[in-house]
Amino acid sequence: MQVIYISEDKFQYDIHSLFKAFYPTDTVRMIIGKPGDNPEKEKDISEGDEISFVEYTENSIKVKVSENLSDEKEFLDISKGEGSVSTDGSKGSLDNSKNTLKKLLYTLLSEKTGKKLPWGNLTGIRPTRIAMNLVDKDRSDEEIADYMKSMYFVSDEKIDLSIRIARREKEILKDIDYENGYSLYIGIPFCPTTCLYCSFTSYPIGAYKNIVDDYLTCLEKEIDYVAEAFAGKTLDTIYIGGGTPTTLLPHQIDRLLGYVHEKLDTSKVKELTVESGRPDSITREKLQAMKRQGCTRISVNPQTMRDETLKLIGRQHNVAQLIESFHMAREEGFDNINMDIILGLPGETADDVRYTMDEIKKLDPDDLTVHSLAIKRGSRLAEILKEKEIRGFSGKGDVADFNNTEEMMRIAASGAHDMGLEPYYLYRQKNISGNFENTGYARKGKAGIYNILINEEVQSIVALGAGTVTKRVFGYDGRIERCDNVKDVKLYMDQIEDMINRKRELFNV
Repeated sequence: MQVIYISEDKFQYDIHSLFKAFYPTDTVRMIIGKPGDNPEKEKDISEGDEISFVEYTENSIKVKVSENLSDEKEFLDISKGEGSVSTDGSKGSLDNSKNTLKKLLYTLLSEKTGKKLPWGNLTGIRPTRIAMNLVDKDRSDEEIADYMKSMYFVSDEKIDLSIRIARREKEILKDIDYENGYSLYIGIPFCPTTCLYCSFTSYPIGAYKNIVDDYLTCLEKEIDYVAEAFAGKTLDTIYIGGGTPTTLLPHQIDRLLGYVHEKLDTSKVKELTVESGRPDSITREKLQAMKRQGCTRISVNPQTMRDETLKLIGRQHNVAQLIESFHMAREEGFDNINMDIILGLPGETADDVRYTMDEIKKLDPDDLTVHSLAIKRGSRLAEILKEKEIRGFSGKGDVADFNNTEEMMRIAASGAHDMGLEPYYLYRQKNISGNFENTGYARKGKAGIYNILINEEVQSIVALGAGTVTKRVFGYDGRIERCDNVKDVKLYMDQIEDMINRKRELFNV
């Protein structure tokens, strides 16, 4: 266990995230105060645990990273210039104390473990935003690279990826109406089954099929609100997500999308995505309904092209069904099909990733999203790991049991490049395998615009349905405020007027 004593409740998230990145299989415990101040939290600390300290004083941040309690290493005091890594070039500067602390911690942990992290000391989920902000300031690639390396210790490979994505995002979003525009997300919280790694709002369609029509009625009430509140605004993108939207029957797809077109001005919509995800939920009739209603982009997601892994992670389809669904979508005229894969799934090796990429190349999708497995709180995988019940794995109960590697990432990136797909958006998650990232690749003109908007948070997104989160972006200062819909689908339906009123308050309409 890694135990970190901090003198006050300050920068806990960043400290915890950095230690977790360097020690993915260890429990990381934060304790506010000095040893002996909190007996309840300290009662299970053992002699073999590693103890570290962060102390804030008026003029300094002092850090001690030690192997055990008997370590005699002195604190490093930034105020005296000792081990100083200040952000403005002057020793001991605390003008940006969080970045200074993260740089110092990263340096010490890197020296101690012998590791260098691909994203350096960056702990946020949107690392490309740094490059994007500098692109907006007309900085050169060299200036951006120098900044990301000196400030955050990001690797050359990830710096190059960040710059390429930032410049591509800027081009893709050039015609988006930030000030007078918005995007619409509609959540369908039903799935054929719940996948092992999933933490999204999801209910088994078999048990909930009798309430789907009532759920759609509630969505229509929210759409009515949008029609009222956003009259005269530009609707740029629509994304139907989940769950699995294709658990809806063909007539229900017609009903939902038909209502959207009836009530909202969709004449300027640049992209209408239906996340069709699960091949076991796709039929020709559903594809025809989506096409009829103007859907321009869908997902047909394999996650892996190994049947044995699909069975293990709780997917009900097999590879043959995936291939059949993909070809069926092409036959119905869909010319922008996304596929998702996950690296670091249980038991998979670099050879498995290479095989998956070779099989996907044969299908030739227009868009490929490469995910690094993340152990999400609330997922069945997190619970199983906690109980150490997966046979054949280390049972340490953490992300390192499912090993995504640099080699796997490069195999996927190389495979995407071979298909003519270029990276266009990127984000990270907590407890992500290998401390890597999730990256979307697409052909020119096929990038998922909504994916960029939701990650860069540059446009307001109105979210409808159980478990969704609406974001209002205030263009004049970049401030973001949110309101959420309750996750429980029946509670959402019972409280639909309250869900709408939350949006009224957020948008003052």
